[in-house]
Amino acid sequence: MNVDEARIGKAVKRNVTASLRDLYNVCRAIRGMKVTEAEKFLTDVLEGKQALPFWKHQRGAAHRSNISPKWKVKSGRYPKKAIKYVLEVLSYAKANAVSKGLSEERLKILHAAAHKGITIRRYMPRAFGRSTRKFRYTSNIEIIVGEV
Repeated sequence: MNVDEARIGKAVKRNVTASLRDLYNVCRAIRGMKVTEAEKFLTDVLEGKQALPFWKHQRGAAHRSNISPKWKVKSGRYPKKAIKYVLEVLSYAKANAVSKGLSEERLKILHAAAHKGITIRRYMPRAFGRSTRKFRYTSNIEIIVGEV
């Protein structure tokens, strides 16, 4: 991505204990939105007023009546944990952009993505000398906002 570093605000949060599958759909939904619009949309999903559309990993997700037809998808969910982390990273990116002198009302999300983080590997002892794996999977969130 070729953009001037002085005209953008970036934020990354690593090793978040939220599902990568949920984070993928949250990031896809807010990509390209204005920051104020994205914050309003995500708080609406947290309150249950709107459902977040699920494009990928939607197996078992029910069709929701409160999904906007603009998404062109019917299945959705309310991934609260993922949304809380994305809102946190979005506020960091917005603060970084404002500290560079950019207008808060004209900020737009240029890039929002979630990637696989580290896996914390643990093993739990079981009966008869066996063990069971108890892995914790983490994710990384990155958001870049710029002035339009």
